[in-house]
Amino acid sequence: MLTGWRYRTVSATGTVCLVVVAVLVANHPLSQSIFTTVVPLFDRLEPTVLDWTSLQWALTLSVLAVAGAVWPLYKPRPRRILDTVFLVQKRVLVGGLALATLGYFQWSHRLPRATLVMIIGVLVVVLPGWFLLIRGQPNGSDGRTLIVGDDPAQIDRVAPAVDTPVIGYLCPTITSARDALRSASKTDGKVVADGGVVLHHDEGSELEGGEMSSGAVRSLSRLGGLSRLEDVLVEYDIDTVVLAFRQPDRAEFFGALDACYEHGVGAKVHREYADSVLVAEGDVGELVDVDLEPWDPLDHLFKRLFDVCFAVAGLVVFAPLMLVIALAIKLDSSGPVLYSQDRTAGFGDTFPVYKFRSMVPKSEDATPGEEDDRITRVGHVLRKTHLDELPQLWSILVGRMSVVGPRAAWVDEEQLLERDAPAWRKRWFVKPGLTGLAQINDTKSTDPNLKLRYDLEYIRKQSVWFDLQIVIRQVWKVFLDVREMIFGSNRGSDEREQ
Repeated sequence: MLTGWRYRTVSATGTVCLVVVAVLVANHPLSQSIFTTVVPLFDRLEPTVLDWTSLQWALTLSVLAVAGAVWPLYKPRPRRILDTVFLVQKRVLVGGLALATLGYFQWSHRLPRATLVMIIGVLVVVLPGWFLLIRGQPNGSDGRTLIVGDDPAQIDRVAPAVDTPVIGYLCPTITSARDALRSASKTDGKVVADGGVVLHHDEGSELEGGEMSSGAVRSLSRLGGLSRLEDVLVEYDIDTVVLAFRQPDRAEFFGALDACYEHGVGAKVHREYADSVLVAEGDVGELVDVDLEPWDPLDHLFKRLFDVCFAVAGLVVFAPLMLVIALAIKLDSSGPVLYSQDRTAGFGDTFPVYKFRSMVPKSEDATPGEEDDRITRVGHVLRKTHLDELPQLWSILVGRMSVVGPRAAWVDEEQLLERDAPAWRKRWFVKPGLTGLAQINDTKSTDPNLKLRYDLEYIRKQSVWFDLQIVIRQVWKVFLDVREMIFGSNRGSDEREQ
């Protein structure tokens, strides 16, 4: 199995070569003759063999269209065989549609219909086989597994549940006495501390100076600490990582998930921690698969295109209005025009969110509230019309946010929300959004469980069409809020989510 840059290089090179071969085969006189004689609907066409100049155009456009459409697959991802086949075929058809569109509108060189159909037909068959071949398992085995965590007792527990070859584990060098005692309490182990080195005895096992030789993992090699994760993933061509962290809400836990996502490595967790992550449907074993990429990559591409178009259009259309708002804020109260707040992004990362300031500057309280008497006169208007959110269009444009997704929560506030909704961090598996299913249903941070249910429903149902429906409903809500502000209503207020 190939991983990292080697997989990208081999997959892209092979794709280009196969596209070139497909074009040459489709342009061969024998292929043209057979295809235009035997295949229905094309049996009335004359065989067309491109000359050298036209063939160069056909090669260039086909490589750009098909290799470009298949681009998301150049990044290694753990997928089932049928999923890989269908995804590649879908992208080949997208590339063929792009070629047909170019020819139909005569924007560039026009491929003969028979040639185009043969190219796509050949690639629909051979290209999925190529991706299956390079994503094959190493050494004829079922894959290489690495155990990563900070909990020796849990590593002991999960190792026997792994049904693929385990090449070793990553664990911190020295475990503190307090943490080791906590681990030992789960396994009735005995722990003593000597000069800062923890000795963990469990059925003759020992953890000394960070070197583990206990129970099921006695024969496994310690490959280093958690900081070596990315190096080990590449060096040993890891297929699956099993996470064994004492607390699944730690930065190291989501950092490990992020590394697995970036390197196209599958991730598993013990079932008792499944509530903290998105898991693949249908898992019934002791170890469950973490769904690192809930979006289909092609939908992800369309979603990103939609985000960029939406952000560019919004920034252009509202640029004059944003200048007026900035001036009004400065005239209304002292303080900066923009307000910045660190919020949580994917896999627990953080990023700054910018909004037009709508309150008098003061130290913040993370406790969700319904009202705040610090809202300025301009702030009331901005919050009521949602215009204070306009600067977030820039975050969408640069890829930190999406138009639709779980609302990014304030980092300090998340600690309170997690206390009331233990599965809150499942939202971290989708890029945060400007609006979402919870927002169009008027859900507040004061009810985190209801908000989490809406966010998880969105994650399960997400699609470009679903995003468009949410945006339309949000625009309609903004229209109603503006109308209410202008003409008045008894509905009350400036109650807005932080």
